[in-house]
Amino acid sequence: MHAPLASTTRLPIGSDVDLGRVRQHVRQAAAGLGFGLVQQTKLVTAASELARNTLVHGGGGHLEMTRLEEGAGRGLRLSFVDAGPGIRDVELAMTDGYTSGGGLGLGLSGARRLVQEFALDSRPGQGTTVTITDWVTGFPSARTGAP
Repeated sequence: MHAPLASTTRLPIGSDVDLGRVRQHVRQAAAGLGFGLVQQTKLVTAASELARNTLVHGGGGHLEMTRLEEGAGRGLRLSFVDAGPGIRDVELAMTDGYTSGGGLGLGLSGARRLVQEFALDSRPGQGTTVTITDWVTGFPSARTGAP
């Protein structure tokens, strides 16, 4: 299988203003790719939670937003990257109901449920990258599982 065609945009996450900008860019990109309103809302909600985590827990970082095209399929990959303290207990952080406060109350597990693909890479003292990918509904064959 060939790699999907991709176009990437990088957005800073360093303030509450940036959080609003991230939500706006994700919604516009999802709408432009043909995501339905419910799917847009789920993706923007997950992105909002992960951007806030990047700011609050990671001390800031950036979003790499990649528009994907694979055959007739279209998707959006969002990678939230920080160089913060990392997540000491990833298993606990992924537990339903776990919260460290300040977010939407979804936590990482809630964000994971809102999207088709979810990957978390965190190393204590080195930072965290959370990557989510969603494909326009009706194109399940594009779900390769690779971040």
